[in-house]
Amino acid sequence: MRLSIGLSLLSAALVAALPLAASVSRADDKKESKVESLYELKVKSLEGKEVNLADYKGKVTLCVNVASECGFTPQYEGLQKLHADLSEKGFAVLGFPSNEFGKQEPGDAATIRKFCDSKYKVTFPLFEKGITKPGEGQSPVYAFLTKGREAPSWNFCKYLVGKDGKVLGFYPSKVKPDDKGLRDEIEKALKAK
Repeated sequence: MRLSIGLSLLSAALVAALPLAASVSRADDKKESKVESLYELKVKSLEGKEVNLADYKGKVTLCVNVASECGFTPQYEGLQKLHADLSEKGFAVLGFPSNEFGKQEPGDAATIRKFCDSKYKVTFPLFEKGITKPGEGQSPVYAFLTKGREAPSWNFCKYLVGKDGKVLGFYPSKVKPDDKGLRDEIEKALKAK
């Protein structure tokens, strides 16, 4: 009898908690849905200075989760070339270091900067190391980029973002920066009004 009463009380408590959990979830969804453009967000640079992504409004950007010790790390060279070739047309590569995949970005900001400067002469913006995977601690940038879309499955996944700050496409790690399809999509986005 006591077991039966105890189970009934536990069931009642769980049922009572469900609407609360649902309302918290809906409130979080509403909060996330308010961001309609990548260019509404603020982030920190690799050196810790606040950067308003509104500075990129009207430009086409390629957001990439980067890492220094990955098999795809040589893509830094192609990303830098893409950035240099198209920056005058209103394009920028935005690099977001992440240590989530294979722990291949273990360094601090100074180590990452030194590596990128000395090995690849990177001039495109690099931001603070963060979390790209959905879940607790995910950076607001990646919460926006991955909402309703594929999340990064490894380092050097790419999101093409239009002049209005909306995601135009996702490109997995194996798609190199000099891929003709990617380059064509960037050029198309640059021509769009």
